[in-house]
Amino acid sequence: MLDPEGSVEHQPASSFPKVLLIPLAMLLAIAALLLLAFSATRQKEPDFYTFKVVNIRGKLVSLEKYRGSVSLVVNVASECGYTDSHYKALQQLQRDLGPYHFNVLAFPCNQFGQQEPDTNKEIESFARKTYGASFPMFSKITVSGAGAIPAYKYLIASTGEEPTWNFWKYLVDPNGKVVKAWDSTVSVEEIRPHVTELVRKIILKKKDEL
Repeated sequence: MLDPEGSVEHQPASSFPKVLLIPLAMLLAIAALLLLAFSATRQKEPDFYTFKVVNIRGKLVSLEKYRGSVSLVVNVASECGYTDSHYKALQQLQRDLGPYHFNVLAFPCNQFGQQEPDTNKEIESFARKTYGASFPMFSKITVSGAGAIPAYKYLIASTGEEPTWNFWKYLVDPNGKVVKAWDSTVSVEEIRPHVTELVRKIILKKKDEL
């Protein structure tokens, strides 16, 4: 149809797509929110290796570096009645099974009987020189009560076992899950079969994957 000027009359464009535009945007927004909510529920649950700690030389490190290996987490002290027997046995275990499939992770603690009074530097020197300790050591911390570091709170929550003295031991599997806890009176030699079995499973799994 021609207008008086002889040009083609322009019909108004259909408003149908505009009507749909706002509901479509709302649907996309809702879908995005649902996707975020779903992703949050799918996020990896925390485990021991998801935590960060400070090593004995003051550097913040991630325990993620130990994922895939077995860990024996121990709160150590330099002046305890259990010091000599435990340090010797822990170093022997480290020598026999570590460091590729297993590590002792030592956390000095002065919480019990004030039996770890020295500085981090002095603690490390004592452990290395006296026992030849080659396992990873971390900064002096609190391991129980409200002041416990998050990594230890996880160990306690996972086992229901909270340290009440020096040289409590927590066995952590390659996936960061806590297998078992033992108090100070249980020797490292009594624990060795549990550690060895987990290490054996790692080795067999790697062989199967070859």
